[in-house]
Parts: sequence; structure tokens; C-alpha cells
Amino acid sequence: MEIARRFDLGFNSLVAANPGIDPWVPGNGTSVTLPTSFILPLVQGRPAIVINIPEFRLYFFPRSTNARVRTFPLGIGEQGRTTPAGDYTVIEKIVHPVWHVPASIRAENRYGSAVVPPGPENPLGSHALRLSRNDLLIHGTNRPYGIGRRTSHGCLRLYPEDIVTLFRLVAPGTTVRIIDEPVKACRIGNRILLEAHPPVAGTISVGDALRLLARKRLLTRVDFGKVVRVIEEKRGVPLDVTLALSDELGKMQGAR
Repeated sequence: MEIARRFDLGFNSLVAANPGIDPWVPGNGTSVTLPTSFILPLVQGRPAIVINIPEFRLYFFPRSTNARVRTFPLGIGEQGRTTPAGDYTVIEKIVHPVWHVPASIRAENRYGSAVVPPGPENPLGSHALRLSRNDLLIHGTNRPYGIGRRTSHGCLRLYPEDIVTLFRLVAPGTTVRIIDEPVKACRIGNRILLEAHPPVAGTISVGDALRLLARKRLLTRVDFGKVVRVIEEKRGVPLDVTLALSDELGKMQGAR
């Protein structure tokens, strides 16, 4: 968890990128892969926030296409309180938010008061962005080690330092799109990259990846065996699935 926060990553993504390594006792001298490359989700207008639930990650696209896209790891809704996908708008920016504890949470006897004032005991942290669905917030946290995990009551949590950065970048009226896309693909030059994450619900298959590649007109350029491996491992990092040049030439000669 300490390594994840140091490099602005979520806990689950760091674990997925390092199969076979014990996240609690990795051992002295163990090499750890930092999953710091991402295939950007599609965005229809700017400025905009796109949140991909299986990825536990938020992307902020500034108005200028020349400006750098900013990305931050997230904590999302726990089992039974899945963060809802959909299109929203930032309607309010709040500094030192007060948390009005929902009745469902008070019923669990987890909080003795109906209102939690700003301070170290407030799970909303120091800043919050209220979305057009009134009970949905993007906010900080007083439990930073929950970032990259399913720990919230449905809202979206950022590291304390990340919510301050995002708060400064985002204006009221900014579009927020929450998506559920465990598989992403793109082309960079002659390379085809595929990225797969464990879904928060259900399963993903090789067929899902092939249909995505077909929609992007990339299917004829990929190595099927590499695609299978990416989907089976679900490491959450972009991996090269390009068909080797010799294999591609062999297909062309066979077609003749």
C-alpha cells in the first residue's frame, strides 16, 4: 500500500500487475512492476472527467487538446454499493465538506452521529465535487489505504493530495462519465495494445476482446494467442498483442 501511494497507484492495480508477489510481505529485493501506462478512454467533449470502474481510475481531460490528461486512482463502492455508471455533471465544489450520514449507514451502528463535521474523522476528506445525482460525490478520504479498492459507500474517493489537485482543475458544469469497461484497446504506430482488468461484476471473455478489436478495425493485426493471454491474466497494463511480421506475411501468402 505504501508503494501504491508513493507512485499514485491503487492497491488492486499494483497487485494485479504483479501476480505471484505477496502484497503484504513481498520480500527484500523483490522487483515490482509499476502499472503507470494506460490506454485512454474515449471522450466526446472537453473538459470532461471519465471514470472507469473496473480500472479504479479517473481521467481528467482539460479543454485544450494540447494539455496533458491527468489521471488518478480511485476507491469505489463496496460490494452491494456499486458506483453507478452513467453521465453526470459537476454541480458544486465544496471545501471542508460536512458528511450527512445516510440512514442505511447509521443503521449499521458505524457512526453514532447523523452529521460528521470537517476534520480527521470525516470520510469525505478535505474537498468534494458534488455530481448531478445528489448523493454521488468525488471526494478525498481519511483512509488513504482504501484507494484502488472497493471501500466506499458508492461515492468515489481519491488520495488526499489528488483531490486537491483535481479540485483546482475542475469547474462546475464539467461533464462526468462513469463507465464499466474492463477491456481497452488501441493502436500506436504499428503496435496493437490490449489492456484487461478484472470486472467488478460478471466475467470477461476472449470473445469480448475480439469484438472490441473488430469494432476498432484492429482484429486482423493481432496475435490470437497473445489476446488469450492478456484476457486470462488480467494484469491491468497495456500489452502488445501485435501479430509478428513473419506471421502476417505468412497469412498474406496463404491468401494468395
